[in-house]
Amino acid sequence: MKNIEVCYSPALYPYYCNDNAIVVVSDILRATTAICTAFENGVKKIIPTGSLDEARTWKEKGYLVAAERDGRVLDFADFGNSPFNFSPRQVKDATIVYSTTNGTQAIRMASEARHVAIGAFVNLTVLAKWLVEKDNDVLVLCAGWKNRYNLEDSLFAGALANALTESRKFKTICDSAVAAIELWKLARTDIKGFMEKAAHRHRLKKLGLDDVIPYCSTPDSTGVIPLLKDKVLVEHRDYDSVDSGIRDGI
Repeated sequence: MKNIEVCYSPALYPYYCNDNAIVVVSDILRATTAICTAFENGVKKIIPTGSLDEARTWKEKGYLVAAERDGRVLDFADFGNSPFNFSPRQVKDATIVYSTTNGTQAIRMASEARHVAIGAFVNLTVLAKWLVEKDNDVLVLCAGWKNRYNLEDSLFAGALANALTESRKFKTICDSAVAAIELWKLARTDIKGFMEKAAHRHRLKKLGLDDVIPYCSTPDSTGVIPLLKDKVLVEHRDYDSVDSGIRDGI
């Protein structure tokens, strides 16, 4: 039986490192949701970057760049990190360089892991199915907010941990995973309503960017699993698992 753990902050990641684990990075509002949406809508590759200088260098080379800090689109970027930016018209067959406040930092931090997968509510079920089939330990790395705990990533971690333990192929002796599962059980009947409690939801509201909350809170709208390969995100898809309407809906 494999183990699942939850790391609530990138600052804690060194204490959870497990060479046998698949790391699932979650940044629900909005980076990992946007990444899943981009692949659903036909993006070819996403290059996650840590620094803004690196993102600018890619821009100077002619790449499309999605970049934000504190929710605001940066002046040199083509667009920010709302999932609604990643429409088929914008991203189909494109390679996009991506830099965000929290999510891409966490992806880069985990880049030496056995596998790095991108998780969000939008791909929850297909991701859980894939993890069961892979039969490795799992570590959910919550991107958080500037190394602080956040509610939305922890809620997703609980949803995923609950699905894996219910498969009977995973167990946990990790207090943070148990706490996340209990949080999920409390919120699962009204995810969007529970999101109202999240601090980042209110940061987005102040910026007029909270139109994405219902979408980011809705499970299973896509069958894609973005995976990090040689520090570039590419798509793994389970075509049979989800009848998705995203391509026509955004």
